[in-house]
Amino acid sequence: MNTQATTAAPQNSSMRWVRWANLAFMLYILLVAVSMVSSGFKWSVGEQAKTLFEFASHPVAGLMIGLAATALIQSSSTVTSIIVGLVAGGLPVETAIPMVMGANIGTTLTNTLVSLGHARCKDEFRRAFASATVHDFFNLLAVLIFLPLEMMFGLLDKISSWLVSPMMGAGDMSMKGLNFMKPLTKPAVELVKGPLEAFGTLGGVALIFIGIALIFVAITAMGKLMRSLMVGRAKDILKNAIGRGPLHGIASGSIVTILVQSSSTTTSLMVPLVGTGVLKVREVYPFTLGANIGTCITALLAATAISGDNAVFALQIALVHLAFNVLATLLIFGIPFLRELPLKGAFHLGDLAIKSKATVFGYIAMVFLVIPVGILSLTA
Repeated sequence: MNTQATTAAPQNSSMRWVRWANLAFMLYILLVAVSMVSSGFKWSVGEQAKTLFEFASHPVAGLMIGLAATALIQSSSTVTSIIVGLVAGGLPVETAIPMVMGANIGTTLTNTLVSLGHARCKDEFRRAFASATVHDFFNLLAVLIFLPLEMMFGLLDKISSWLVSPMMGAGDMSMKGLNFMKPLTKPAVELVKGPLEAFGTLGGVALIFIGIALIFVAITAMGKLMRSLMVGRAKDILKNAIGRGPLHGIASGSIVTILVQSSSTTTSLMVPLVGTGVLKVREVYPFTLGANIGTCITALLAATAISGDNAVFALQIALVHLAFNVLATLLIFGIPFLRELPLKGAFHLGDLAIKSKATVFGYIAMVFLVIPVGILSLTA
C-alpha cells in the first residue's frame, strides 16, 4: 500500500506539470489565433474594413450581432477575443462596443438551459430558473443603461481611451510596450499564412476562419485544463465566499471565473445549488456579477497578441469590456432600487415558468433568437 502511495504521488505531480505546460501552450495558441484573425482581416478587406461593417454601424445592430454570436457559440470569451482581433484588423472601436455589450447578454443562455434540468420538480425549477435569469436581467439592465449613454456621450469609448492613453506614443498610436509578443506569434502566423498567399484575398478569409477555429480550440482546452488544475481551490473559494456578504461574492465570482476561464461554467455551477436549496438566489446574485468581471481576462490576454498601429485599439476594446462590467456592477448593485430589479424580474419569471413551460421556451426564443434576428433584418 505504501509503495503504491509513494509511486502515485510523483505521477500526480508530473501530470500537474504536463497540464500546466499544456495550459501555457494553449495560451500561446490563443495569442497566435487572435493574431491570425487580425492579419487575415487586414489582408482580406484592407482599407474597406469600415465599408464591410456598415451593416453593424448602428449600435443596436452591433448589440444584436454580439448577442446572437455569443448565444450560438456559447462563449463570451471566444466572441470578445474575435472582436479584439477584428478591431486590430480595422473594425472601428465605436462599432465594436455594442457587440461587446451583446456578448454579455448572449452568454447567459447557458445557465438558463442548465436550469431546465430541474423542470420535473416545480419548487426546484422555480428556484433554478430564477437563479439563471437573474444574470440575464442584470445584463439586460446594464445594456439598457449604458447603451444609450454610449450612443449619446461615448462614455465607454472615452473611459477606455483614457485608460490606454499612457501606452500611446507621443503623437502616434503605436504600443511599443506590448510589441514583445510579435516575435513570439509572428513565426506561427507566417507559417500558416505562407501557403494561403496563392489564393489572394481569399487566403485572408481562410486565415480569419482558421484563427477563429483555433480560438475555439484554445479557449475550450484552457477551460478544461484550468478546471482540472483549480477544481479544489475553486470549490474552497466558493464554499468560503458565498453567503459571507456581497463584496466577498463579487470577489469570489471574479476569481473563480479567472481560474476556470468561463463565466458560463461559473454561473451554471450555481444553478443546481440554488435549485436544490443549498444556496439562495439573493446569495448567488453578487457571485454572478463577479463572473461578469472575471471573464474579461480572456480579451485582455488576447489583446497582448496584437502589435502595430491598431494595437492600442485592440487593448482599448478589451478595456471597454472590463469597464462596462465594473461600472454596471458599481451602478446597479450600488443603488438599492436598481439592485432589486434583476431579482424581481427573475422571481416573477420563475413564478410564470412553473405555471407554464411555454413561458420558458417563449422567453429563450424571444431574447436569444426572435428579437436579434428581427432587429438585424430591419437594419440590414
